[in-house]
Amino acid sequence: MRLFSSPSRAIARAPSLLAAVLLASCGQDGPPPPPPLPEAAMAAVVAEPGTLREPLARAIDDLFTSEEAQETRALVIMHNGKIVAERYGEGYSADMPLTGWSMSKTVTGVLIGMMVADGRLRLDDPAPIPRWQRPGDPRGGITLRHLLQMRSGLRHEEQADPAYESGEVQMLFLAGRDDMASFAQVQPPAAAPGERFVYSTPTSMILSGIATDLLAPDGSAQERQRAMEEFLRSRLAVPLRMDSLRGEYDAAGTLVGGSMLWATARDWARFGEFLRNGGAVDGAQIVPRGWITFMTTSSPAAPDYGAQVWLNKPSQVATRDVLFADRGPEGAYAAVGHLGQYVIVVPEKQLTIVRLGKTDAEQRKAVVNELADIVALYSPR
Repeated sequence: MRLFSSPSRAIARAPSLLAAVLLASCGQDGPPPPPPLPEAAMAAVVAEPGTLREPLARAIDDLFTSEEAQETRALVIMHNGKIVAERYGEGYSADMPLTGWSMSKTVTGVLIGMMVADGRLRLDDPAPIPRWQRPGDPRGGITLRHLLQMRSGLRHEEQADPAYESGEVQMLFLAGRDDMASFAQVQPPAAAPGERFVYSTPTSMILSGIATDLLAPDGSAQERQRAMEEFLRSRLAVPLRMDSLRGEYDAAGTLVGGSMLWATARDWARFGEFLRNGGAVDGAQIVPRGWITFMTTSSPAAPDYGAQVWLNKPSQVATRDVLFADRGPEGAYAAVGHLGQYVIVVPEKQLTIVRLGKTDAEQRKAVVNELADIVALYSPR
């Protein structure tokens, strides 16, 4: 019995086999299947990630390979309290701290909440800034609530053109760099307190200055820095097990709480989980649950902003696409930083997503769309 055809017969049959394959492909329903994923893409996702594994791996791969999204350096996804996906760009790793840029504002908001809970601050009292309390100064009506919700009324222009005239650039790198909180405090009013929303890194530096002043009211720059470092470590980093969390300080010893906190992607995810759990870790309430509710509730002046947190709700500004309100869910919120840093929290899906990278503002929508694709793969609990 002949088991194999001769080579000449195999060659003769090749055209008919090719024709059969082509005819079969022409007759298939719908588009051709997507190409197979690289092994590394599948390896980034655990066996049971809480959704279909391959579509999740493919959505993550899109985020890392999209030319529009530019450079993704780290991605961590936590579902139901566990890491279900983790991937890093070339040259980056799980133990490498990365700057959160304006995600730092959300950390500062939590630190202020701790001081309110301690009784050191009151949300609706005038902000404790002596230079604002002089008779006739309209800034005396600015409260802690106004500052947290970015509606102080101060003249702080973010991302101005040219860049060197922008408030955050002037404060961080030019005239205000040695004492950033003071630079932010002396700016004149442009509107009545509470009247309108103006996103502002200097406003977060005012909050950081208030917190540092409370910890070391008469201290030197070195004493102020040490006091805040200890508060940040003992009250937040240790309970949350954010071992990598570090802040930068200006020459006056004030934490640069508007933009200069660093942590690994895993530790940023731990911070997101802390928010998702209402300010608690392992059943221990680190900041009152009501404070997290306040932070994630719309400001009277901006439906898509709470208190140092962006909300996944429609904006009054047509060009502001910080999150993906058109795709939901409405209960999602995020710490968001310059160049496309994100800690996205979706309570109804038990989901926290961290994306760290470098994406120009003009291309941020591509990152937002990729992250929305990942969120959409998960169902509400």
